[in-house]
Amino acid sequence: MAAADAHGYPQTWGTPALREAVAAWFARRRGVPDVNPDGVLPTVGSKELVAWLPTLLGAGPGDVVAFPALAYPTYDVGARLAGASPQPMRSLTDDSLGDGPLTRRTTPRLLWVNSPSNPTGQVLGIEHLAKLVRWARQHGVIVASDECYAELDWRDEGTAAGTGIAGLPTPGAVPSILDPQVCDGSHEGLLAVYSLSKQSNMAGYRAAFVAGDPVLVGRLLEIRKHAGMMVPWPVQQAMIAALADDTHVAQQRVRYGIRRGHLRTALENAGYRIEHSEAGLYLWTTRDGRDADGGGDAATDTQVGPDWSLVSEMADLGILVAPGSFYGAAGGRYVRIALTATDERVNAAARRLVHHGQGG
Repeated sequence: MAAADAHGYPQTWGTPALREAVAAWFARRRGVPDVNPDGVLPTVGSKELVAWLPTLLGAGPGDVVAFPALAYPTYDVGARLAGASPQPMRSLTDDSLGDGPLTRRTTPRLLWVNSPSNPTGQVLGIEHLAKLVRWARQHGVIVASDECYAELDWRDEGTAAGTGIAGLPTPGAVPSILDPQVCDGSHEGLLAVYSLSKQSNMAGYRAAFVAGDPVLVGRLLEIRKHAGMMVPWPVQQAMIAALADDTHVAQQRVRYGIRRGHLRTALENAGYRIEHSEAGLYLWTTRDGRDADGGGDAATDTQVGPDWSLVSEMADLGILVAPGSFYGAAGGRYVRIALTATDERVNAAARRLVHHGQGG
């Protein structure tokens, strides 16, 4: 109740207590012991930062903003809002990242990383991230890493290994871009983005933060102060409480894990295939037997694409899913199935899939 007494303007930078709580959380849960509280900034949810980061960093016409080929659409939107060129990438060896002579038109000003991925759930390892950071530093590229699903790691599901405090993954199980093994102990040119929407079920609070290079964070702060991008005081206090408590995160993870187990088993028994989905809140799903070009019902697929055929197939079962092409052309054979419905709805979907798999 005391936090509700908020008649004055909140600090755009966040209270010292909040920034220190973020730094302590990185050390305790992410295996990053050296986050400088001066390099922490609360944001009004993570989506607004994703959308506005290119603009806040001064990107504009002639600049490139790169992001994964399968990605949350707001990375693309943020580039367009800034007037920059959005560039989906496949890997560091992709032509889109400048295999040839690097120029302003081929080298991104900002490179987004998303691990665990939305929509695929893929987790990037330390070596991959370290290679990316080395490449970015060689070419003067800022790296922003969206890590919002880091506490929902399923790779050691059902085993004692990989579980830590209160049943959570071990600290650093999903590497952060700020991990000393990734960044060689320096956060220069790096930003990590995190949200409490997933781990703490606080989507309605719009509670998130960015951390990393204090110089970059300072640049963001100067603009955000004048633009009124302030996290309300009661939300800042709620963030401090949530970041200090691992128990509720473990309970949330158990809840999603049970749903995930029911739904995955039902999908696989009904003839669907789950790919990646190593972490996060989604199952990246396709139909067994579809070839690389889509396969399936050719008459239908040529009209709307294999993913939309799967959307229709699921809709006939009363199950709402997202078409993979919504996240990029590379997703055209997949659908993203969320674990965020209620237990009752997830169980109902599983029953329908079982009935469907039995020829019902």
